Amino acid sequence: MKKVTRQKAPRSPQAKAAPRPGDPGPQDLAGALGPAHGQGEFGQEEGKLLENLIALCDDLAWCRPASEEALYGLTNPQVTSPRLARLAEAFGLLLVRLEARSVELEDMVADLTDRNAELDRTRRLLSSRNEFLQETMAGTWRQDPIVGECDALAQVVERALAVSRYPINTMILGPTGSGKEALAKFIFFNSQRRNGNFVAVNCSAIPESLFESEMFGIEKGVATGVDRRRGLIETADGGTLFLDEVGDMSLSCQVKLLRVLEERKVRRVGSREAKAVNLHVISATNADLAKEVEAKRFREDLWYRLNVVELKVPALKERGLDILLLARHFLKLHAIKLGRLELTLSREVQAALMSYPWPGNVRELANEMERATALAQGPELTLNDLSDKLKVPSPPASTDSPVKSKAPAAQDQSYLDLYERLKDSFDPVGQNAPSPPPGPGTRGRLLRTLSDMAVIEALARNDGNKTKAAAELGLSREGLRKRLTKIGPGLARGIKL
Repeated sequence: MKKVTRQKAPRSPQAKAAPRPGDPGPQDLAGALGPAHGQGEFGQEEGKLLENLIALCDDLAWCRPASEEALYGLTNPQVTSPRLARLAEAFGLLLVRLEARSVELEDMVADLTDRNAELDRTRRLLSSRNEFLQETMAGTWRQDPIVGECDALAQVVERALAVSRYPINTMILGPTGSGKEALAKFIFFNSQRRNGNFVAVNCSAIPESLFESEMFGIEKGVATGVDRRRGLIETADGGTLFLDEVGDMSLSCQVKLLRVLEERKVRRVGSREAKAVNLHVISATNADLAKEVEAKRFREDLWYRLNVVELKVPALKERGLDILLLARHFLKLHAIKLGRLELTLSREVQAALMSYPWPGNVRELANEMERATALAQGPELTLNDLSDKLKVPSPPASTDSPVKSKAPAAQDQSYLDLYERLKDSFDPVGQNAPSPPPGPGTRGRLLRTLSDMAVIEALARNDGNKTKAAAELGLSREGLRKRLTKIGPGLARGIKL
């Protein structure tokens, strides 16, 4: 048998265990080997070898370092009997097998330790990145959430900030694509619940048969192959639940949701216990829920429960020069996304954007700017880069609009001429032209200055008639009055009428 070598650990005199009462001694082992090897056939040398074999077995049994030298000596047929040599050789093979298994187990433990350390490093890295992303998103939504400067939007944002301080149910009304979910996220990231979950639910997309399991959760074993899972309401516990298109919910689902909102408890399908939930519920719809309540298609008690505070997001066509601000904002975002330089808007494109009614609101404008960014051949957008629907004259305003007639294309072009004229003559440090003070935020103050100048020119062109001026600007008469209260007396300087 090949000699097995292994680093030998030092053994103290106490390492060798003393014989225990009842343990067989060398002579007993010799007698157990059979009549052919009785006590008379064993000499002093063989008895010593048997003692070494017993000590070796005892070391192996108690996981102490074994003496391979003593084991190898027992395999020499010239020193010991053939049967003892075979026995020693069998023990040697057993020792090799045990050592191989021990090495294998040590390798497995080392591998598991390395994997556990790697998983721990990955967990810490993901946790750090998650915190960074949360802080980045929260900072983005708190500082620059909504693009626009019109009075109607400013009032909505101001009220939304007030709502964010308290977890009161909020209803956001507005046409499709006007930015209702963006406003809901703005409220969430400015609230104390921003470290929780923001769970958005499209109420019109959940079938009535699955409403309870999706919203409330389900227990294991309720149906074949169904596992236990949390519902969307339970997931939003400690955060904000955003119910989009809540007006499309069926009456039976409204009853179930109303009970949760009243009791602030949710019970999973198949469970007997209800769990308390802490929610800030924000709802949104493009429907007129007051009319839906009158038509008995929406529960009046649920309407009052959801509509504690009401926010109305204006349509894009009512936001005036915000259309150009949003267009530039989306051009910048899509240019970064598509990996190209930022684009500018030609005067023809600005006129087309201002005259189009935008039935799809902000969402339609964002899609149009993404398309134009991808198709534009030069650094400036032209009419050829826009969709065909923006190249045709817009239809007249509906009779339901507070503004009886929209400004004609020529008037829109005059506003754009004024915008370009004032922008080219702007001098942040000069005294001849009206200008906002230099420093951080100068660009935003310049845009507000130009907007105020457009208001003054419209009044001058209409001989001070506020109704006509408001109609040209796309504002209501009350909106124009509020704008005039914010315009300083010196802003009319430098306007060429």
